[in-house]
Amino acid sequence: MKYLSKKTIIDGITFDSKKESKRYIELKRRQELGEISSLELQPPFLLQEGFKRDGKKYRPITYIADFKYIENGKVIVEDVKGFKTPEYKIKKKLLLYKYGDFEFREIK
Repeated sequence: MKYLSKKTIIDGITFDSKKESKRYIELKRRQELGEISSLELQPPFLLQEGFKRDGKKYRPITYIADFKYIENGKVIVEDVKGFKTPEYKIKKKLLLYKYGDFEFREIK
């Protein structure tokens, strides 16, 4: 659930908020200028495999960032945040623990 967010469509892509769509436009421009490369939208990160226990199936836990790109040879993962849910805070911790080889940025 997004809090007070309005879905926005840019380049045929639906973004969860105006803030996220504005960030996409900025990053797209930076890529066109050669400042960043390999821009990805909604890159998934597996935090925990799915599993079965006592006959019940548990789905995998995934963190889906807003953007991933390369800047000055370094991988950057970004999330555009207005409101940080408890679920987001936990998933972020798991992401940083499991995939610590990139720079994580929260865009407010």
